Amino acid sequence: MDPEHRAYLELALTTGIGPQTLQRLLETFGSPADVLSANSEQLINIDGIGPRLAALIRQRDKKHIDDVLKNCERYNIRWVLPLQNEFPELLRTIPDPPSVLFYKGELSPRDQLSVAIIGTRHATQYGKDQATRICYSLAKAGFTLVSGLARGIDAIAHETALRCKARTIAVLANGLDTVYPPENKSLAERIVQEGGLLLSEQPPCMPPKRGMFPQRNRLISGLALGVLVIEAARRSGTLITARHAAEQGRDVFALPGPVQSRVSQGCHQLIRDGAILTQDADDIIESLGPMVQDAKIAPDRTIRRPAELQLNDQEQTVLNSIEFDATDIDRIIHRSGLPVARVLSTLSVLESKHLVRRSSGRCFLRC
Repeated sequence: MDPEHRAYLELALTTGIGPQTLQRLLETFGSPADVLSANSEQLINIDGIGPRLAALIRQRDKKHIDDVLKNCERYNIRWVLPLQNEFPELLRTIPDPPSVLFYKGELSPRDQLSVAIIGTRHATQYGKDQATRICYSLAKAGFTLVSGLARGIDAIAHETALRCKARTIAVLANGLDTVYPPENKSLAERIVQEGGLLLSEQPPCMPPKRGMFPQRNRLISGLALGVLVIEAARRSGTLITARHAAEQGRDVFALPGPVQSRVSQGCHQLIRDGAILTQDADDIIESLGPMVQDAKIAPDRTIRRPAELQLNDQEQTVLNSIEFDATDIDRIIHRSGLPVARVLSTLSVLESKHLVRRSSGRCFLRC
């Protein structure tokens, strides 16, 4: 193992060191190895580091790290650190990214194009039907569906993605050696077998604990461009995830329900607070902003905004003819090879989708 990775992992798995504390340590000392070689006086000078935590860092349990690595090998679990290129790009942008991710399956750059689907464990038939309908459209459009493998709406999101042969990510609050809830064990196995991903920031053999679920929820929202809430009571863990999403700068979408339905009250509250009222997948795709990085969805196609997924061939051709700097309309016509009338009408469509904007009378540029 790379010594730097080993030192980082030792820090990340030290009791009392959370993501933000680890960030402060690395900003102060420069590298994991330098943190581990610091003396107690130097460590205590860091905000949030007291004598007890400084002693834990100085006298860290190396056997614990070895046990974690052995369990990873035993249960076919891999891990990735923020300093590695494979680390999910969207998680780098949240205020408290995980210090380490354990996973089963394959990480993919394609997951930059993700939407999180969350909701009640006690879904009504209305909620189940709407979740299936919207998840089906999102999966077919090319999105990765992210959820928490819980009963109800979460399970429907994962199952719909699998039925569409699309990619899905399940984020667990416990170690990946076991599945919680246990009735979704076969679903978790299918997710991995069919090209999806199981993720957790907890090491293997860590059982689920009550306080871990709110912490897990920030990863569900952090892995996605936006979060759709389908049925949620006024007080529920689902709304915690929605709050994380808002704090992370993610779009929050909510499906309205029957006005007297208890499990729709949380969605209605979110809409009153500014969440985007959502009736179908188009409402989501049209509203999502630019991605952290361009996503390559095919060997010859890279997209910058999710709304590009809805373009027909003619619209895509015109869009590809426009640069991020101002592009004269004559140049767009020449590049596209389309008749003038078609180019002009298509530019109007692209403007309405907020994919291009007019910079002057004859010039357009991509948004």
